[in-house]
Amino acid sequence: MTDIQKWLNIFCAALSETFRNRIWFVGLQGSYGRNEATDESDIDVVVILDVLQPKDITRYREMLETLPCREKICGFLSGEAELQLWEPADLFQFYYDTAPIQGSLDSLLDRIDRTAVQRAVHSGVCNIYHACVHNAVHEQSPEILQGLYKSARFVIQAICFLQTDSYCKDKISLRKAVQPAEQKILDEEKVLKASLTITEKQFDEATEMLFLWAQKRITDIENSAF
Repeated sequence: MTDIQKWLNIFCAALSETFRNRIWFVGLQGSYGRNEATDESDIDVVVILDVLQPKDITRYREMLETLPCREKICGFLSGEAELQLWEPADLFQFYYDTAPIQGSLDSLLDRIDRTAVQRAVHSGVCNIYHACVHNAVHEQSPEILQGLYKSARFVIQAICFLQTDSYCKDKISLRKAVQPAEQKILDEEKVLKASLTITEKQFDEATEMLFLWAQKRITDIENSAF
């Protein structure tokens, strides 16, 4: 597994060399940010510059090509102004799932109110509902289903926040904090991720579980259950 601290030292040195004093924020997301990384984990880095120009995108890409583990590097690149004006429902997950390396995202907190978190849940379950049905009818893809369960985990983090006023970043604490319906979704995500192959029966059962969960949560939001 990648020594993430050593890698971040190399990354930040290259970033500083490339953009100098234009760096507003650097952070780490994903499994490395949650301290849950495995050998297969991507390195999800967040870089916010003072202003992002098209030439900066090219320079950043070229910089990444010089770094170790290039095939695992992904993440988010933006200018500060755009991030400050981002959809608040998306900022909720972005803020709480990002471990700061350089700088702070605290200026975003004024825009992340309870309504924004509710919108994050609403749009999340609606998207999962639609994609779950589409996949069952047309694609029938186990990989898409696995991705939808991952998306559901992010929505569950928002649901947990609404119910407890706390953000559970890691999977273990999240499972302990949520209701049985959400625990089943988290457990199924773990099973699907560990499965080398997914049978047709397993696919159908997991699809049904996710569909019914999303359907119920859409109704809960409509009835102001949170």
